[in-house]
Amino acid sequence: MTTGAQTPHPVRPRRSRLRTVLPLGFAAWLVLEIWLLTLVAGASNGLVVFLVLVGGLVLGSLVVKRAGRRAFGNLAETLQQQQGGVTAAARPNSEGNGLTMLGGLLLIIPGLVSDALGLLLLVPPVQKAVSRYAERTFERKLREAAQGSLGDAFQQARIRRPDGKVVQGEVVRDEPSGAPDDAPQDPRPPLTR
Repeated sequence: MTTGAQTPHPVRPRRSRLRTVLPLGFAAWLVLEIWLLTLVAGASNGLVVFLVLVGGLVLGSLVVKRAGRRAFGNLAETLQQQQGGVTAAARPNSEGNGLTMLGGLLLIIPGLVSDALGLLLLVPPVQKAVSRYAERTFERKLREAAQGSLGDAFQQARIRRPDGKVVQGEVVRDEPSGAPDDAPQDPRPPLTR
């Protein structure tokens, strides 16, 4: 039974650490990129900075285009093999397309730090190390998430609504045990009250 009493102060969910740190990190990254570009412009001239930015844009576009074509070709080949009834075998060079595209995108973003990270991601040993690290992290998070059930996840999502208006309870029916569940015992009240 509910009384209809509301909580005096709605409980706000705690803000995650990532949501707090991410905007600050993004702002610091932007300031660092601008500062480095002004240092390069001061050491040489604005034309050099412009050429570096255009070169990163062109190189990044070529890398993304090449990785996209390679990924699409691998997908088309796999689909053709599966339609022919042949089980597709794993290809040794097919797993680095996502990281190659990420490297290309980092090259496209204007700035020296993003260009350095993009070039670093184009090196095959670095790609393999990052891929292994990402795979281990993903598997660990999957194992941690498997501890609860799907119902627990829905319950947690419902409890943590931001407006705080969820009332926990259960429905209890007081019916005699001899009556079938589907047959009403007395007429139902009208819905327009």
